[in-house]
Amino acid sequence: MNGPDQRQLPLPVRLRDEATLDNFLPLAASRALVAALRAQAEGTGEPIIYLYGPGGVGKSHLLQACCHLAGAGALYLPLGELADCRPEEVLQGIEALKLVCLDDVDRVLGRADWELALFNLFNRARQQGCSLLVAGSAAPRALAVDLADLRSRLGWGIVYQLPATGDEEKMAVLQFRAARRGLSLGGDVCAYVVTRAARDMEALLDLLDRLDEASLVEQRALSIPFVKVVLGW
Repeated sequence: MNGPDQRQLPLPVRLRDEATLDNFLPLAASRALVAALRAQAEGTGEPIIYLYGPGGVGKSHLLQACCHLAGAGALYLPLGELADCRPEEVLQGIEALKLVCLDDVDRVLGRADWELALFNLFNRARQQGCSLLVAGSAAPRALAVDLADLRSRLGWGIVYQLPATGDEEKMAVLQFRAARRGLSLGGDVCAYVVTRAARDMEALLDLLDRLDEASLVEQRALSIPFVKVVLGW
């Protein structure tokens, strides 16, 4: 069996088509972040942005959205999926790009090879004018980083927090995304889904996909009885 240092690099990650900034509802707490991300992706903003928050609040969506906006000169790397690859192979030469988005950076911390490779990438990116957008589960000061200089690099730029969303914010996001699809999602139906589904936003949006498809197939509006049938509740 091949060890981690022998694993081949996976094929390039395909960005989700729906992961765009226009498809992200900027709640009050995230409007400044979205504006900063748009400016960075367009080449007029901060060279380094670090964003953090719990799972399911939209970090991966935002990183992929920025890659969509930046175009061919951008690269999205989900480090959690690449942790068993050689870091120098994953990160080699990418500082020549316009924008590099590093997702789930906390998933490779605590490993000397990855920490050193990331430290070197930050230095090369700064020298060559490559912008970095990094996402993690916690603020740089709270990450389990062994290499102190890497912790410093992670906090070089602007740091934003994406807070966990409450039920009202989740309902607003669901109704926003439904409207973007041309799908009518009434407040009573939306509240029914939010209070009974898994609590993270990603799971809720997966349910919206199922409801949208079922509504199209059955040619029926979304009602609580229909939702019960589709979702088996």
